[in-house]
Amino acid sequence: MSEVPATPQTRVGGVDVELNGVNAVGEDERHGRPRDLFWPWFAANVSVLAVSYGSFVLGFGISFWQATLVSVAGVFLSYVVVGLVAIAGKRGSAPTMTLSRAAFGVHGNRLPSLVSWLLTLGWETSLAAVAVLATATVLDRLGAGGGTGTKLVALVVVVGLIVLGGTLGFRVIMRMQRWITVVTAVLTVAYIAFAAPSIDLDTVLALPAGDAAAVVGAFTMVMTGFGLGWANAAADYSRYLPRDASSRGVVFWTTLGSSLGPAVLLVFGALIVGSQPGLNDSVAKDPVGALTGILPTWFLVPFVVVAVLGLVGGAVMDIYSSGLALLNVGLRVPRPVAVLVDGALMVAGAVYIAFFSADFLVPFQGFLITLGVPIAAWAGIFLADLATRRTGYAEDELLDARGRYGAVRPLALGTMLVATVVGWGLVTNSGASWLAWQGYLLGPIGGREGEWAYANIGVLLALVLGFVSVAAFGRGEVRRQERR
Repeated sequence: MSEVPATPQTRVGGVDVELNGVNAVGEDERHGRPRDLFWPWFAANVSVLAVSYGSFVLGFGISFWQATLVSVAGVFLSYVVVGLVAIAGKRGSAPTMTLSRAAFGVHGNRLPSLVSWLLTLGWETSLAAVAVLATATVLDRLGAGGGTGTKLVALVVVVGLIVLGGTLGFRVIMRMQRWITVVTAVLTVAYIAFAAPSIDLDTVLALPAGDAAAVVGAFTMVMTGFGLGWANAAADYSRYLPRDASSRGVVFWTTLGSSLGPAVLLVFGALIVGSQPGLNDSVAKDPVGALTGILPTWFLVPFVVVAVLGLVGGAVMDIYSSGLALLNVGLRVPRPVAVLVDGALMVAGAVYIAFFSADFLVPFQGFLITLGVPIAAWAGIFLADLATRRTGYAEDELLDARGRYGAVRPLALGTMLVATVVGWGLVTNSGASWLAWQGYLLGPIGGREGEWAYANIGVLLALVLGFVSVAAFGRGEVRRQERR
């Protein structure tokens, strides 16, 4: 049965609320240039949380120069994937997970949509919780108290901003992200200037080099924590561009906006944490708040502003895309209602992390790697399917299982399942007892305690398997679709 497209906008209290959901946007709604994509992607990725990733990367036991290499390469390459997926948006006018129906079938696509929803829900929850923890830490240092009451107020403010932006939709998000970009860029430069004196280059450069498995593990974590976590949302923000917008421009501006902030902040984070190894334990519990100890007291208020704005900038885009993914799972409600459902779940998760969890890093890494495997498989499949298409998408038929894309495409769905099973067999998550079942294929390369156990090569292998399988065997089906 065909799904009914939504009307574009409605006004509530004098404010425009976007109603576009799984449907393709109308030709009269298309506007802008590829360079407009720089603003939302920069704002979503300039978070000082990236500084804490310097600790996570060095935690693999590698040197500063190795950390710099894997950080820059991992960030850039993972966001190239995002840029490539974004091409589909301007070609097909629809959200990423709607366009994914061309590869998986209208009903078969519910599985990757579910994974996408869980991933974006997890990210927005994590970002909201980190913003709450950072705010409480800063207020505690300022003598205003950082207890339960402070956290509750911070939670209400942070969640309110995230849900408001996600509910109002695309136009508001694009305007909001432009302002967040300017403010966070200025304050982030100021943060770097004030934190730089705490760098001890001799200590940093004395860090011993790690082996190949450690380098690959750090690289995989950066890929998973940055670009691969956004690939399933990439077309959501390019779908409003005119059809004749430059594809190269879409890739360039998406990649530049996404990778510029994290690449700089990751390397800076490695310098900070490498200079003060004692920060590692604090960062594991409060990834952003732990960074305040190296700042002058008077700069704490600007710091919490840049921290919260950066985290909100990412979470707003997450909840927007999460709502679209939830619609693609099969929830039949208007897009703003899907965002509110998502927001309620985000609050529950953020409350648990901020008020009850003793550690942020272990469950966060477990979440990243576990969902990183199927989303990497999906990304490979989607890119292979996109690369084999000579024409655009039949947009109306993306909403109808009786159309050219069918109900289920076994090749893509089977590939994703196989790649996920193989990938989970080649990853592990230290300290997460609930994920002890992973790593069941590591025996030939040393087992769960071997040096390659924490390289998490299953993520990269899932990406490659997804791409190669569909590129090799899916071309004929794409040609049949295009002849209809």
